[in-house]
Amino acid sequence: MLIRVRSKDGNFRFDIQPTADISELLAKIIETTSDADITSFTISNQPRGNEVNFAGLKGRTLKNLGLSHGDLVFVGYQSKPSSSGGSEVVSETPPTPASDATKRPWELVTEDTVDTYWRAQSGMLPRGRDARFCKHGANGMCDYCMPLEPYDAAYHKEHNIKHLSYHAYLRKITPKASASAASTLPPLTPLSYKVKVPCPAGGHAPWPAGICTACQPSAITLASQPLRMVDHLEIASTDIIERFLQAWRNTGLQRFGWLIGRYEPYDKVPMGVKAVVEAIHEPPQEGELDGLTLGLPWEDEARIRELGKFVTTPLTIVGYIFTDLDPTPEDRTKNVYKRHPGSFYLSSLEAIFAATMQKNNPTVSRSSPTGQFSSRLVTAVLTATEDGQVDVSAYQVSEQAVAMVEADMIEASVDPGIVRVKEEDRSQNSARYVPDVFFTYKNEYGLEVKKSAKPSFPVEYLMLNVTHGFPHNPSPIFQTTRFRIENRPGLEDQRVEQVMSTLASLDAPNVHDSRTARPGEMQKRNELATYLSDWHLVAFLGTTQLFSQEDMKVLVQTVSRPDLLEDPSSLDPLLATEGWHTLMTFTRESAPARPSSSAPGGSTSQMDADIPQDVFDQIAAEEAARGGAGSSSESSLRICPHCTFANEHNRPDCDVCGLPL
Repeated sequence: MLIRVRSKDGNFRFDIQPTADISELLAKIIETTSDADITSFTISNQPRGNEVNFAGLKGRTLKNLGLSHGDLVFVGYQSKPSSSGGSEVVSETPPTPASDATKRPWELVTEDTVDTYWRAQSGMLPRGRDARFCKHGANGMCDYCMPLEPYDAAYHKEHNIKHLSYHAYLRKITPKASASAASTLPPLTPLSYKVKVPCPAGGHAPWPAGICTACQPSAITLASQPLRMVDHLEIASTDIIERFLQAWRNTGLQRFGWLIGRYEPYDKVPMGVKAVVEAIHEPPQEGELDGLTLGLPWEDEARIRELGKFVTTPLTIVGYIFTDLDPTPEDRTKNVYKRHPGSFYLSSLEAIFAATMQKNNPTVSRSSPTGQFSSRLVTAVLTATEDGQVDVSAYQVSEQAVAMVEADMIEASVDPGIVRVKEEDRSQNSARYVPDVFFTYKNEYGLEVKKSAKPSFPVEYLMLNVTHGFPHNPSPIFQTTRFRIENRPGLEDQRVEQVMSTLASLDAPNVHDSRTARPGEMQKRNELATYLSDWHLVAFLGTTQLFSQEDMKVLVQTVSRPDLLEDPSSLDPLLATEGWHTLMTFTRESAPARPSSSAPGGSTSQMDADIPQDVFDQIAAEEAARGGAGSSSESSLRICPHCTFANEHNRPDCDVCGLPL
């Protein structure tokens, strides 16, 4: 077959077999050059970009690389440095074999499990037989009943789906499998509005001393993004939101938290992805009535991410959530309806913050030349609805918003619904190039009009809506959220003494391996397992220095098992760790002494353990005083050991609290 080659030496044609090794093509190219460094040869299917070193392709045939008859490739190389003696030294060292260092960036990344799942699926949308137009048999297929592509526009319009999912968009823009070299290249291109330094043309001083059309970004037209990285936000349990809201209900101050969860396939959108939230971890913050102060970078982020990897179904940070609630003066049980079509949904400051967070948390992708594309970080807001109730709203910002923030082009304004475009700055230390920015809208005549976005434009041009909801049959990984939440000083203080006290009340030191457990201990084991299966407790125990890294891994894996409450042996791996034995030793030593006798009146109720000893002493003193008086009327009184009410009857239950006497 014929391969066309273009280099700085000119255009060449080589007749070569499809099964020939790439090194044979390199040998023919070297013959057309003079004074070339053979280790610096690169090949690409584009005049500029996507260059790959020949050394990384050694051992592959032309057909395997996707080259076919008549294809044009672009070759680049560096000349040898001139030697003082004038003699040429030819290196006989063969090219090094391909390694991780020579592989292309998108070949080195490991994608999320949900991406691996969708890449293995066809994604086609099945359709039933059309009763009017299908004339074939039961096993036949025609244009009216054949499956649809996942990016079919009519299907999305019919089901009111505004944005394509990430993988449906990939199917739309990826060329069909063919022998062409273009089909093997990543189809996505990350946006960048920065000036290219150094300039590809190389004809002037670098920015800000000089600029040209080759290195400056093009004009920007803000448009609705066709895809969204996350299609749905699912909260695993309503208790997660209730516990997060509890701090605001008690103090009236706004709160912020990171969403800990995972990504799963979402069947309501073709090839969709949903973020499932299993916990909300609150970083150090200072809440205010109308906002909050957050410290970034978050110092504990690396530990929390590592802790999430230990879960049976690995978890990561899938987004963040914050409150924006203000009770109405007339009725404190309802909140002011702030975010609506007449005001804003996400303020300009919040949109810029979301863009910054998405820039810092990119999504790993094999479909991008850099190995990363966009972000799946979701912004969730707890705000008031039209009827004054509290609801969740979820958003993302577009790739254009992230690129504009990265290029330092926009800033927040006093009006929360307006984004300001910064002025151009050519100073050496804070150089900023701002190209022309436009946005389009429909005027009063229904015509689409393009308008300059300088000095400001509506924040809605940077936003993407994300649906949200709760599962019909909740099955969260963690069984409870009762443990005190981190970083709530004065409201919920986490102390190891409290943990040991609760473990002592659950009789945790006497819970043994299931093989040596006595009959009837299943309830005790389940109570202990439920208490331990709490994200906030697990995260706190990781800071006590009682558990090693390996013991923490066992702890997290144990309390996040799906069969934690069904399998009697589920706690056995945890009970065998040194960290658990250390904790149980401290629990035994610090456990308060139980009263030697039961409450006066001979009650042996299980709830007596929760009654302080001074209450027992007070009841006993009162009974002794009544007994010394010798009154026949008082001798028949029965003191309730739970509420201390004096009952004048012989029934087994108390008249006030209803508990057994």
